[in-house]
Amino acid sequence: MARRRRADDAEGMEKSEADGPGIRVASAAGRWVVLTTVLGSSMAMLDSTVINVALPRIGEDLGTDLAALQWTVNAYMLTLAGLILLGGSLGDRYGRRRVFVVGVVWFAAASLACGLAPNAAVLIAARALQGVGGALLTPGSLALIQASFHPDDRARAVGLWSGFGGVGAAVGPFVGGWLVDGPGWRWVFLLNLPLAAVCVPVALRHVPESRDPHAHGRFDVVGAVLGALALALVTYALIAAPGRGASPVVIGAALGGVALGVAFVQVERRRADPMLPPSVFASRQFTAVNVVTLCVYAALGGYFFLSAIQLQVVAGYSALGAGAALLPTTLLMLLFSAASGELGQRIGPRVPLTAGPLIAAGGMLLMLRVGPGSGSVTGYLTDVLPAVAVLGAGLVTVVAPLTASVLASVDTARAGLASGINNAAARAAGLIAVAALPLLAGMGPDAYRDAGEFAATFRRAMPMCAGLLVLGALIAWSTVRRPSEPGAEAARRPECAVHCGVTSPPLEPAPETVRPETTG
Repeated sequence: MARRRRADDAEGMEKSEADGPGIRVASAAGRWVVLTTVLGSSMAMLDSTVINVALPRIGEDLGTDLAALQWTVNAYMLTLAGLILLGGSLGDRYGRRRVFVVGVVWFAAASLACGLAPNAAVLIAARALQGVGGALLTPGSLALIQASFHPDDRARAVGLWSGFGGVGAAVGPFVGGWLVDGPGWRWVFLLNLPLAAVCVPVALRHVPESRDPHAHGRFDVVGAVLGALALALVTYALIAAPGRGASPVVIGAALGGVALGVAFVQVERRRADPMLPPSVFASRQFTAVNVVTLCVYAALGGYFFLSAIQLQVVAGYSALGAGAALLPTTLLMLLFSAASGELGQRIGPRVPLTAGPLIAAGGMLLMLRVGPGSGSVTGYLTDVLPAVAVLGAGLVTVVAPLTASVLASVDTARAGLASGINNAAARAAGLIAVAALPLLAGMGPDAYRDAGEFAATFRRAMPMCAGLLVLGALIAWSTVRRPSEPGAEAARRPECAVHCGVTSPPLEPAPETVRPETTG
């Protein structure tokens, strides 16, 4: 049996130096590669989708205020958004499998620290470390597939990765709610340990190493640090403002964040190999689509953060009930995003990128119906389900064409860079929204403990989220056109359809990474 398994692996990995990697999906080796990448990406994805459901219980158990809950979400997004481009470059240079495995181990260790955290400060610090691990493993997941499989099987392999990832996204809030109501919120993080225990040995044994032979050792560490610090200071100012007001510390943090942001732009303009090349924004279409991305994912970040708390604190749902209540949005994306991508390819991106945010805005406004009477079956059917279904329809319409438009707006050689920038922009938008919305809506430090106070501020926050979506729609209608560049075929790629679309666009490695120098 073992001899036959080794033979299957050898057959699956047969290649010539001219053809590059040659693993076939139907081989045992191919199945191992898909399993590894799905397990790795699922770790980062699950923590992104289930954490909101756990927030009220975390706050109650650790005795924290709303600001600590905001940091529990944002500490992860901050390091992930700031370092994700650097993580992809490290994989290209030092080996995608190596960096991926380091990311999985790092993420698991940080998850253990989260699960054992005795107080909010330790939890927030561990979440920041989780984001570092996520920045190492997230770009490597899809890059490993692109680098390992035979060219004829790459689309099928990515489709499997995307499909299983979509299933994971769909069940994530449900599983998270079950864990929070059952063994406790700490198991939301501890669940990553068995996933890592399977993923790491499988990766080391069955996934071939690959790297970009043209990659160099010059990394834009200064740019990454400046960008992350700028986001951190602005985020701190927004979260601290409700409690401290316009204190010197808050104003200083805000001004310092803006100053570091300006310094980041200047560094990127002058570096020979910048993390964020300014030249990529010469494409008006690319710039416009990224502005739309900022609007859409800022609205989504605020919506998912607040709605999970609203369902539990105000409507009386359990954590499991809140996770299940939000499930239709992800299910609709899982079922129909691929078809939406094909439609966007036929009619162009302008209509989907305009109609989708407007429909999603309608769903967010329908969430205003959710209140104390929405906890019953009838309340769910009349108040919650219409809102999450309309929101899901809007996301189905916009997410796949949005990602495809990013890839189509630049030349093919820069597709990986373009998608990485778009992914980082989406995460940064969610980060700022989670920090800013409670301030703008007037939420006090203990608002989530009082159903009446939280409901009142929720009613002020949802129209703001909807307004961001309407702004995105207006920008799309006035600036986005059907691209003529060769990258337009990206809309037909399965990875543009579903994977992680609720929390961020999927990552697309650069085309040159699919012809790497491969080692055992």
